Amino acid sequence: MCPGARANMGLGNRAGVGLFRVMFAKLESGLCRLGGRGRLYLTLLALWGWVLSAGADQLAPLEIKLPAPTFIGTPSDSPGATNVDKPLGKPRPPFLAPVGVANVALGKKVTSGDTNAIPANLAKITDGEKEALENNVVLLRKGPQWVQIDLGSPQEIYAIVVWHAHDRPKVYHGVVVQVADDADFSRNVRTLFNNDTENKDGLGAGSDREYFETHEGKLIDAKGTPARYVRLYSNGSTEAKYNQYTEVEVYGRAAK
Repeated sequence: MCPGARANMGLGNRAGVGLFRVMFAKLESGLCRLGGRGRLYLTLLALWGWVLSAGADQLAPLEIKLPAPTFIGTPSDSPGATNVDKPLGKPRPPFLAPVGVANVALGKKVTSGDTNAIPANLAKITDGEKEALENNVVLLRKGPQWVQIDLGSPQEIYAIVVWHAHDRPKVYHGVVVQVADDADFSRNVRTLFNNDTENKDGLGAGSDREYFETHEGKLIDAKGTPARYVRLYSNGSTEAKYNQYTEVEVYGRAAK
């Protein structure tokens, strides 16, 4: 290793510089053997890495406050379908997001395609209460139904976490998560998750896997997608034809 080479890199734990670090490590020993010229090349590489680091977001594990679990392990009555992800039986791996990202859905207005849904009940979906209690659950009619969150302004969305009713092990069907720029979902609609393989929601057949509800909720990687509105669909569960929601959290920051 050339003296001071790594000190000159000036790289922290930032996104976008991983490839550079690998390249640097592979080139370092060979360039050092070139003497002064090699050290010059290393310094230039280090400066390049510093520029990449300075322009990237620093990442940190997303802090998600979880409700208490109501069951442990894999349910004995698991559906026989092969496209259902069973509970991991251990904590979900940390999800990395830019420092400063927060739940921008907290307290935001919720609407629904279910005309019988009462606004005061829909407000529970973004009130921060996630415990598996009957009073926290919002019940919607049978068939494909959706709930929609207005974030108030365009946000860079990095993760969406959804809890349906998680009091008992069950699998919800036709889960689709979309974002858009307008409340009517007519402009710039993007699908972030879709496990409706039979297209019963009418949004196109999806290829994502179904999953068991747990106290961790379902985390969907939104990859920094900019949008103001978030819409979530479902079509009953293995337990009932009704649709249920406990909480939805949207982790993001104001769009640049």
